[in-house]
Amino acid sequence: MSVKIALAGNPNSGKTTLFNGLTGSNQSVGNWPGVTVEKKEGKLRNSKDVTIVDLPGIYSMSPYTLEEVIARNYLIDERPDAILNIIDGTNLERNLYLTTQLTELGIPVVAVVNMMDIVRKSGDRIDTAKLSKGIGCKVVEVSALKGEGIMAAAAVAVEMAQGGKTIPQHSFSGSVEHALAHIEEAVLHDMPEERQRWFAIKLFERDGKIAEKLGMKQESLNHIEHDIEACEAELDDDSESIITSERYAYIGALINECCRIKDRGKLSASDRIDRVVTNRWLALPIFAVVMFTVYFVSVTSVGAIATDWANEGVFGDGWRLFGIGTDAYEAAYGDFEAGIAEEPDPASFGAWIPGVPVVLEGLLDAVGSPGWLKELMLDGIVAGVGAVLGFVPQMLILFAFLAFLEACGYMARIAFIMDKVFRRFGLSGKSFIPILIGTGCGVPGIMASRTIECECDRRMTIMTTTFIPCGAKLPIIALIAGALFDGAWWVAPSAYFVGIAAIICSGVILKKTKLFAGSTAPFVMELPSYHMPTPGNILRSMWERGWSFIRKAGTIILLATIFVWFASNFGFVDGGFGKTEMQGSILAVFGTYLAWIFVPLGWGDWRSAVAAITGLIAKENIVGTFGILYGFAEVAEDGAEIWVSLSSAMTPLAAYSFLVFNLLCAPCFAAIGAIRREMNNRKWFWAAIGYQCVFAYAAALCIYQIGRIASGGGLGIGSAVAAIIVAMFAYLLFRSAKEQGEAGEMNFSAS
Repeated sequence: MSVKIALAGNPNSGKTTLFNGLTGSNQSVGNWPGVTVEKKEGKLRNSKDVTIVDLPGIYSMSPYTLEEVIARNYLIDERPDAILNIIDGTNLERNLYLTTQLTELGIPVVAVVNMMDIVRKSGDRIDTAKLSKGIGCKVVEVSALKGEGIMAAAAVAVEMAQGGKTIPQHSFSGSVEHALAHIEEAVLHDMPEERQRWFAIKLFERDGKIAEKLGMKQESLNHIEHDIEACEAELDDDSESIITSERYAYIGALINECCRIKDRGKLSASDRIDRVVTNRWLALPIFAVVMFTVYFVSVTSVGAIATDWANEGVFGDGWRLFGIGTDAYEAAYGDFEAGIAEEPDPASFGAWIPGVPVVLEGLLDAVGSPGWLKELMLDGIVAGVGAVLGFVPQMLILFAFLAFLEACGYMARIAFIMDKVFRRFGLSGKSFIPILIGTGCGVPGIMASRTIECECDRRMTIMTTTFIPCGAKLPIIALIAGALFDGAWWVAPSAYFVGIAAIICSGVILKKTKLFAGSTAPFVMELPSYHMPTPGNILRSMWERGWSFIRKAGTIILLATIFVWFASNFGFVDGGFGKTEMQGSILAVFGTYLAWIFVPLGWGDWRSAVAAITGLIAKENIVGTFGILYGFAEVAEDGAEIWVSLSSAMTPLAAYSFLVFNLLCAPCFAAIGAIRREMNNRKWFWAAIGYQCVFAYAAALCIYQIGRIASGGGLGIGSAVAAIIVAMFAYLLFRSAKEQGEAGEMNFSAS
């Protein structure tokens, strides 16, 4: 017998951690029918007949966002066999509000009280027997982070699904109960009895979506309206507020009965930490230091060492061994440097493990492969894909940092902190959540904009989310930092803050237009307690993100590098088509036609132009393309020569202009597709892509031209254009919203 169990709970209650623990690797990801919101399902470990469905996080069964609507519709339409309701044990009052609603659905519910390890550590006590009796369903204590009790919770849910019942124990005041009974009798009598109460409550709250779903006629609504109005008059409040306040009154009494708080009234450890990290004056400097540290360690220090090791070893000549043969090899190599002997072969001294290019070249020579195949494999695939994969160590370190910040609870604080900043510039803190997610990948970041209720704020967030450097842009940052700035400590962190500045400035400018005018969406978010994440969860998150990057390198980037190699080595020569010098190749001709566009930005070379274009397929392709066009396959013993040809093609100022342009311009094809789906409107989609490209071009042009003037380069047409852009930017940034509001309105109606 197959069983379907839905996992429902508040955001930040540990729902995703529980889902991962229950399903392990038996997960599949798709979209909910008819919409692009991600749907996660998985088979319960060691049980092929039990399916776990991870619903989007919700605070109540009164939805406002698309994800909340989907979660509610799934529960009332699909009616799973049981519901695992995960509850944050450190914040029972807020979480039990949803529980009281779930128990009214007529579906077996198991309340899973999570974070019990933190509850016990703080000295608090929860009497789960009394809690179970009070809410009318079974209660199981777990620690999802540590994996304690989660399989027992699943077993209880399976048992309940096979014949258990959940009967809500709470009741409302007399007049409300009278009205609910009348609603059930008048318009819901044909519905199964166990479902009637929930629908009656929603009709009492005047939930229009439920009335529409039930096909309620106006005369039926008018009939029950008299009872609702009588309750409102008696209790002096609107119907929805009456239900809400009575639920919380019931929950408050229940918590007083079943919970014992050791240090009631005292600040918890999380509260004491928050007094510092969310402090009015210290919050932003601390956030800046945290993100600076993340990018500095990931890209410049530890990450750079790991990447040099990968480039020199895996995708270079190989690794030197210490032990037998090492001293003899060192002596022979010293004679070579002194000019008194030929360069020694490391393999003959047993002091070297050869890298991929060396091994592959030997295999190709052994099988007598043709020259073109050898060039394709070494100068195309290994040089291109290898140049990208060489940055995997830096990415894994970055992903580990981000996973730690998410799991310990600090990421939620960043959203809270940035809400205060963003609200001043016309954006909500909800806009920062997609940005945080976008640091891993722009696609889920764009999709996360669905949680924003205000349509204009949602569209603005979609347009600007990809300004933040995602994981795919990290190799570009590391490449520029290492090749053109000799690993300077400030390059990588500055890329992150350039993205933040671009988002804030865009918010200020766009919010003053009629297209995006309006009040900022409210931001309500539960701040979880701080806790130390387990190494297993950090490694899981790091590997999932890293493997996604590696998988892309083995598919999209592999095909792109093959194309770049072919297009850079073949062309039309002497009236025919064949192999040619790179300067006469198809790619060089194509790049030359485009290069003039980027001359004002300081990098008008055809190679750079082509790299920027291939970056639209996948941002990592920029590194792969440079790897082919500048010969990254030839790595010196000390790893230095890998950057020589590129560093001679660009000045540091032009390189930073190149970096900024590729950070801010239209993202990869996958993210562009996500923007198209989320906008769901052709005109809005092209407006978003156009804005990103124009903003990126203007920013890169100003950086190069103003930097050139500052370094004594003199004035020219480009510097004059940059001055005009800066003046226009300042005007748009600082003019009043009222003045901007008088601008002509664009009609972007659905098409």
